Amino acid sequence: MRKLKLQVQVSIDGFIAGPNNEMDWMAFDWDDELKRFVTTLTEPVDCIVLGRNLAEGFIPHWASVAADPANPDVMAGKKFTDTHKVVFTKTLDESPWANTVLATGGLVDEITTLKKQAGQDIIVYGGAQFVTSLIQHNLIDDYYLFVNPAALGNGKSIFTDRTKLTLTNAKAYDCGIVVQHYQPTTSDV
Repeated sequence: MRKLKLQVQVSIDGFIAGPNNEMDWMAFDWDDELKRFVTTLTEPVDCIVLGRNLAEGFIPHWASVAADPANPDVMAGKKFTDTHKVVFTKTLDESPWANTVLATGGLVDEITTLKKQAGQDIIVYGGAQFVTSLIQHNLIDDYYLFVNPAALGNGKSIFTDRTKLTLTNAKAYDCGIVVQHYQPTTSDV
């Protein structure tokens, strides 16, 4: 069965955005080692799942990056643009984006169906509500938390309930980000 990976940037106090969706606290001056790690993380991915709200900015952004050969992130742009995407929505009737289908059914059924399909890993990038729903339904197999060197004090969290995770790896990068890799805890032992 395919794995669903979450890659998300968080503050050291656990927020993915400020209370008004501020994201100016994130470190974007990634060092080469972190960029290589992200390439390794996304290489075995052949499906990206997104909530509609994030998709509206994410898909056009990476398409414009992919179309600009002078952009230093052109390879990442091509990866995100060329990879099949599934956008979860209750409001759209058809996809306005290339290489993207809409999922309008129940979250658990749709993700379970995707996981059972032949293919490589699936990665999720999402807003707080979408990712929180995935966590609440225990659908994420691997959590990659990119902990930024900033505390927000309040904001939007993806963890709204108690969630037991097992740390499998943590690595600090020169740009100040610490990537923590967790998996769901399977027992209380």
